[in-house]
Parts: sequence; C-alpha cells; structure tokens
Amino acid sequence: MGLIDDKKREINTAEAENAVLVGLITPQQPEAKTIEYLDELEFLAHTAGAQTVKRFVQRTDTPNSTSYVGKGKLEEIVEFIDHHDVSLVVFDDDLSPKQIAFIEKAARVKVLDRTSLILDIFAKRAQTANAKMQVELAQYQYLLPRLTGLWTHLERQRGGIGMRGPGETQIETDRRIIKTKIALLKQRLADYDKQKVIQRKNRGKLTRIALVGYTNVGKSTLMNVLSKSEVFAENKLFATLDTTVRKVVIDNLPFLLTDTVGFIRKLPTHLVESFKSTLDEVRDADILVHVVDISHPQFEDQVEVVNRTLQEVCNAAGKEMIMVFNKVDQFTYTPKDEDDLTPRQRENIPLDELKETWMARMAGNCVFISAKHQQNIAELKQLLYDKARIIHSERFPYNDFLFQHYDV
Repeated sequence: MGLIDDKKREINTAEAENAVLVGLITPQQPEAKTIEYLDELEFLAHTAGAQTVKRFVQRTDTPNSTSYVGKGKLEEIVEFIDHHDVSLVVFDDDLSPKQIAFIEKAARVKVLDRTSLILDIFAKRAQTANAKMQVELAQYQYLLPRLTGLWTHLERQRGGIGMRGPGETQIETDRRIIKTKIALLKQRLADYDKQKVIQRKNRGKLTRIALVGYTNVGKSTLMNVLSKSEVFAENKLFATLDTTVRKVVIDNLPFLLTDTVGFIRKLPTHLVESFKSTLDEVRDADILVHVVDISHPQFEDQVEVVNRTLQEVCNAAGKEMIMVFNKVDQFTYTPKDEDDLTPRQRENIPLDELKETWMARMAGNCVFISAKHQQNIAELKQLLYDKARIIHSERFPYNDFLFQHYDV
C-alpha cells in the first residue's frame, strides 16, 4: 500500500526540519521576481511544516545542467548545511534526476524542487479517497520521467517533507509497472468522474457559481459566509483540495456554489489536470467568482496566473466573471513622496484608486470585501443575485413570472 494511503506509516517530523531555499536570477527572471518566488516558496515550505533558515540566490544566465547553481555556490550551500541543523534543501525550479542525485551526494540531505514540495503538501492535505487518487496520479506522473537515478532517493522509508510519495517497501523499478499504475488510477478517476457527471445532472438546471482564485486568497472563508457552512479554511497554501458544493439561497433565489482548489505559479499542467473533477465544476459553472487577495503585493500577477490557467486548462473563456477583492481589512499602502520620480508601485496606490480602476475595467462586475469580517457581503450578495437571476429567469420563465408579479 502506498504511503499516501497508509496514514499509520506517515511519520510527521516536519516541525523538526530546517530548510534552505535556492533560487536563480536570470535574464528571464529578474531579482524582484526571484525574491517574490522565494517568498512564496518559503510559504510552501511553512505549509509543509518546515522552517526556512537561509536563502541562497545566484545570478546566472542559465541553470547549471548538473548542479543547478554554480560550483562555488553549491560549495557555499554545503558548507552552511554542515555547520547548521539543516535537513532539507528546496529549489524554486524543477530539477532533473541528474541534478537531484548530484546535489544530494554533495549536500547529504534531502533535495526537493518546487513541484515535489507541492506534491508533498497535496499528499498531506488529501482527505477523501478521490483526492488521494488524484494526488497519487500526479505523483506518479511526476516520477515517471525521473525514474533513472531516483529510486535510491525514494527507497529511504523515513518520514518528513518529501517522503509522502507513492512508494512501497520495495519501490517499483519497472517503468511498465508505473505506467500500469497510472492507467489504473486514470480509469478509477474516470469512473468517479462519471458518477460526478450524473450528480451534476441530478442537480437540475439550477444556476451554478464557482469560486476560483489563487491559493490562500480566502475562497473557503467566503464559501462559509455565503453558504453558512463549515468548509475547512486555514491561512496556509492549498488548505482545500476537495471540491465542495453547497446550495445557497439569496432572497428566495436558489443557486449552487462550488469551492475549488486554488492555483499557484509554476504549477505543472499535468498536476492541475489530475484534479479533473474540480476543473469540471469550473467548466460547468454559469458564473465564475474570481476571488483575489487585494492585500497581497503581487495580487495582479496572481490574477494573471489564474486567468491564464482558466483559459489553458479549464476552457473557461467567455464565461461570466465577477471579481471579488477580498481582505480589504489587511490592505495597506505607502503614499509616494512628492520628490520621488520613480514609477509608482502597487504599495503606493490607495485602495480607493484601485477600486475605481478595477470597477472601470470590469464594468462594475467587481466588489471589495472582507470575508473574515463579513465586510460588504451584502453588496456581494446583491451582485450574485442580479447575475444569477438573469440565468434563472431564462431557465425557469414561469418562476420569473412569479418573482415579478407576486413578489415571491
């Protein structure tokens, strides 16, 4: 039985793990962007249970094909590990099997890249049988092209971050067996998806609204506020992996509200596609509610990541979209000094100006709220009601007649 299916074999030593992070500054990725990515990588490590004790950044044209960083930088990293209690090195980009083997031999600690760290978090967060299957499929798809040189790394049956892989006592050494497992998981998920299709059909013609957005922007908290339910919500990345659907009624107008898994930068397409049932909920939705953390310094970049993923993976182009800017209670800005001639950044723009800009851009289809403090929720409900009412009246014209003439 795989580790992700055997909770008794999970040994959570994450709290005791200290990690160092490694990133590159390249012509394609300037220093500001690298720092931003490493901030997010540190949050990922924290979510997995590790404490970041040091960051290493190197400026280079391209990653080293053997060691990712240059020889001197790798020696610097190894020296730091030798003199500090560090058990984990996390790289901000995907590593090849050759790079992992070389770095592990030099550092003598666990080596993960961004994708394997995310997969570890997914394995830790998965609760339902379906979510576990989706995670296991993503893990095998990640491992398949990395079989060479990775088996000795994966055979170490010890706990901690990165050790929640789909391994067994004797890790499969045959590529054919891995492919068979992938095919079997895909078939099981396909059978599950058929059941979900039937469930969606049984929901009738009710208007469907899906919450989408970057991870940790407050979708689950908003779901709880609107549906008066208790969906798990936490200030960590990927707190929600399972799709949750609730019936919501606003002024006697019913609709279905769906909470979905959050997106993130540098997330491989095959990993996103593993969560097909979540994406199907997005594809079938009549209205998408794009939740944004407006307090985040790079919220516009996060908006772009979500929009691009929706177009490329979810085929959501042309759907009705409402922008919900959450966490206004945490929004801060620094007024720009009159003598400062540098271009303004997000942190120099006041909230009122951002509101005007986005209201004009979205033709009014946006609202600014605090789900945590239930600030401006009434305006959001009114906007949802107005949009859902149009679709509802098209599908249930008789009910719309009652709405208009009898104040139902």
